[in-house]
Amino acid sequence: MRTITRAVRHVRAASRLRERDNFLSSLSRRQTTLVNPVSVSTYRGSYIDEIGGYSQPIMISRTLCSPAARDTSGDVGKAGPLVEYERRIAAGELVDGDSCQVGTLRELQRLYDRLVESADACQLDRYAASDKSSRSRWLWSRFIPQFSYSPVKGLYLYGGVGTGKTMLMDLFFEQLPTSWRKKRIHFHDFMLNVHSRLQRHKGVTDPLEVVAGEISDESILLCLDEFMVTDVADALILNRLFGHLFTNGVVLVATSNRAPDNLYEGGLQRDLFLPFISTLKERCVVHEIGSLIDYRKMTSARQGFYFTGDMSSGHLKEKFHQLIGEQTATPQEVEVVMGRKLQVPLGANGCAYFPFKDLCDKPLGAADYFGLFKNFHTLALDGVPIFGLHNRTAAYRFVTLVDVMYENRARLLCTAEGTPTELFERIVTISDAQNMAPRTSSRSRKNDDFDLCVDNELGFAKDRTISRLTEMNSSEYLEQHAAMLSEKQFAQEEIKEDALQA
Repeated sequence: MRTITRAVRHVRAASRLRERDNFLSSLSRRQTTLVNPVSVSTYRGSYIDEIGGYSQPIMISRTLCSPAARDTSGDVGKAGPLVEYERRIAAGELVDGDSCQVGTLRELQRLYDRLVESADACQLDRYAASDKSSRSRWLWSRFIPQFSYSPVKGLYLYGGVGTGKTMLMDLFFEQLPTSWRKKRIHFHDFMLNVHSRLQRHKGVTDPLEVVAGEISDESILLCLDEFMVTDVADALILNRLFGHLFTNGVVLVATSNRAPDNLYEGGLQRDLFLPFISTLKERCVVHEIGSLIDYRKMTSARQGFYFTGDMSSGHLKEKFHQLIGEQTATPQEVEVVMGRKLQVPLGANGCAYFPFKDLCDKPLGAADYFGLFKNFHTLALDGVPIFGLHNRTAAYRFVTLVDVMYENRARLLCTAEGTPTELFERIVTISDAQNMAPRTSSRSRKNDDFDLCVDNELGFAKDRTISRLTEMNSSEYLEQHAAMLSEKQFAQEEIKEDALQA
């Protein structure tokens, strides 16, 4: 009987995989470049995507280098990102993208080829590493120091929002051999992990060296998405942290909206951060993606969950209750890093409801938001305001919240005082402010924008947030969200069936 049950489950699994492959293939065929541009999304209205049940979203920060039996079956046919891109074009799965993306793929292919040629020298294969624990290896290295820069320089990709940086790096990462010590992680998540490790090693003479030793032991190839520095605590440790990482042989691949010289621009004690910029440019090839196209804003239009207007709060609550189904929403508490708790006003069936002030006007950060989306896949956020000088801190938190949601493919329902672009109209960079026409006698004080917020970091970040809010309201994004939940639910069903059969 057990044999028959397992056979049925395998048939079901194969069927689900075929459905998923057909779904992804259909998405690929609709592309006109690497990221599905079709038309600009709209914001008003509603789209009911009924998904029964709840599953925890997959965190992209998962370590992809856990020790296990060698399995290279997935590496067959892999030849690098540019080769894979050209293969998909030849197969009709993709249409050729713009020259800027193709140029970036050439840089990624060059890096891929160099890494393959130097895999032994870089000690990329995790199976060739010592069986000692990471801490033991670090202690042993104190007696026999082995400082060795990688023979291969990394790659720092930067460019405007929506130019496909994350997608291009993912294409590169997917082509890497499964046996390599590698990790792909969002920069926010990476720094949270660093601070958590530092907390564990309190009292050690140089905890940063210990943490760098642990990280480099796990991942010689480190891929960091959305590299940006806004926190003074991060800024002050990055130079020493990456100094240790690079001397341990780590190869860095990073994406960012900012050129290296513009990182942490105008930040507190930036003079202490400047050596890191020099180190970064020394250990990485810097490449700009010069495309002027924001592909996120070219996803196919769909009436989404972004509501504006006087009746928007009522619409939000109605949609929230439709999504939780027959379950009853109740106040909940979720655990975030280092034992901290986050209070959720209402939650049920994987959906959380927050007034904006409870999530962005309180002293919360990336750690709290990551903790929230480990437990919920959908957020209903009521009352997103127009941002300006008076609520600049809340704007920073909202930017971080959107980044974390986008990274986890979470779904956003929200009410707002304006469209994504209107929310950030009063946020400008120093350069933008200098180019603005000065107030003259013909302009009344009433019409003058007294709430203008001049902030370089926020001014650059707003474009990314507007772009992501647009994409998160598109049919493609909502389909990906649904597919992620469906796949996770199927995996959980398999685990339950295994437990019943045990």
